[in-house]
Order: sequence, then structure tokens, then C-alpha cells
Amino acid sequence: MYYFLSLLMGVLISVMVVFNGELTAEYGMYSATVIIHVVGLALIGSAVLVKRERPFSEFFRGNGIAVEGSKSNLAFYLGGAIGVLTTIFLNFAFGRISVSAILALGLFGQSVTGLIIDQYGLMGMAKHPFAKRKLIGLILIIAGIVSMINNFEVIAVILSFASGATIVLSRTLNARLADMTSINISTFYNYVVGLVISIPVFLILGGGEVAFTNFAFSPNWYIYLGGILGVCVVFLSNITVMKISAFYLTLLIFVGQVFSGILLDVAIAQELSPRILVGGVLVTVGLSINLILDSKR
Repeated sequence: MYYFLSLLMGVLISVMVVFNGELTAEYGMYSATVIIHVVGLALIGSAVLVKRERPFSEFFRGNGIAVEGSKSNLAFYLGGAIGVLTTIFLNFAFGRISVSAILALGLFGQSVTGLIIDQYGLMGMAKHPFAKRKLIGLILIIAGIVSMINNFEVIAVILSFASGATIVLSRTLNARLADMTSINISTFYNYVVGLVISIPVFLILGGGEVAFTNFAFSPNWYIYLGGILGVCVVFLSNITVMKISAFYLTLLIFVGQVFSGILLDVAIAQELSPRILVGGVLVTVGLSINLILDSKR
């Protein structure tokens, strides 16, 4: 079930990227970031109210998180802040290198970070040491990543790789917080902290955007759904992160994202990228080999 949920997250992310891209085109990068967090917070806030959960009581009293003043525990609330950093990294890279390169480098960053977390059990996660029997699968995965990269700009390449690392860190922190509180409360704080960070960023850097001085709702209502899908992704992530390897979670999300992205490209732009298709197939084969080896063991 957790493998299926991971694939579903990849599909949701692909659709979310389309909606968020149109939202950014309508309002601007920093304005869109704020809108996404407002919509997401409204949804998860409503869910928290319906279930009568008390996120602020959890912060000040529940589990002794804030009262004890433990830095390691308080750090679990920073998943939303790191998520804003991911958005900034990706927005900087878009237009400077190809989308396939951003996708591949982000996957590489996620894979490396996931392997490190699995190897040493960082941030309280279970250890999943890398075994030599998985080298063949890993080589195919790396080949798939490399096949998707076709152009470079040093800063954009570095930030694309870094975005993958921040994605893994953000979802791991959110999952650890969910383990300490609840899935809804963790998702709630992801959007509260993200909004608190994105508003000053918008005020400082978004002065030239339309939404800064003359906000108006778009008739294309669906562009606001990215925030709702984002809540679904964070929610599912909080369920799956503690259940399977960080490395496998990354690859399963990628497989769902790549093949749903290919279908979206065909449906919207009538384009099919052989480079992304080949890369997706290689990553899928490599992942399948390693999963089969693990199941037999």
C-alpha cells in the first residue's frame, strides 16, 4: 500500500506543477508562493477544526515539545520553511536549464540524500544500509538520471541538486513531526511556517508583481488547486516516510511523476520527450531490480 501511495504522490505532484505553473504565470513567482500556502492552510486548517485537534496546544504542552526546549524537536517544525527554499531553488533554475535537467538533478539530490539518511538512520529514521547486491539497479538508476540531463548552467545545476536535498529534508521533518503529534497537525504546521516565511519574501522581492498592488481573482479557477494538491502530497508523505526507505520513496515518487508528466505533455502540448521516457524506463527497471532483490532477501 505504501508503494502505491508513493506512486500516487508522484502523479499528484505532476498535476500540481501544471496548476502552480499557470498560477505563477498569472501572478508572479513570489505571489504564487503565498497564494499556494494560503489555499493549503485554509484546507488543512478546516480539517484540523473539524477533527477538533489543537495544534497550538500540541506545540506548547503536548508531548512537551516546546516546553522542554529541545532543539532537535523544535527543528521538526521547519519542514515548511525548507519547502519554501525548495520553491525558490526550482524557480531560479527554470528557464536557465531544461525541465528534464531540473527533474534529473533534483532526483539525483533526493537519491543521494535518501541514501545518506538510510545508511546512518539520520533524524530518527530507520536504518536501511546499502547492499552491494543493489549495485546493478543503482547503475541503471544513475544512467536514467544522466540520460535526462542535456544542458548545464553551474548555479542552476547546483540549486537543482540542492532542491532534491531540501525536498527529502522537508518531508522527513514533517513525517517526524507527524509521528510526534498527528498527520493533520504536521501538515498544518508545514503550511503555517511556509506562509510565515513566504510573506516577507514576497514583500521584499515581489514588489514588481501584479498581485502586490492589484490583486484580482482569475477566471481560470483551477489554477488555485495547486495548494489543495500540495496538502494531499504533504499528507501522503507524512503517512509513507516512516514506513519505507527514503531512497525507495524518492524513486517511487519519481516514477509516478515522470510517467504522469509524459502523459500530461502529450495531452497538453502534444509532445513526447524520448530523453525523459528513456530515463524514466531505466530508473523504473533499476528500482524494480532492487525491490525484487529486497523481497527475495
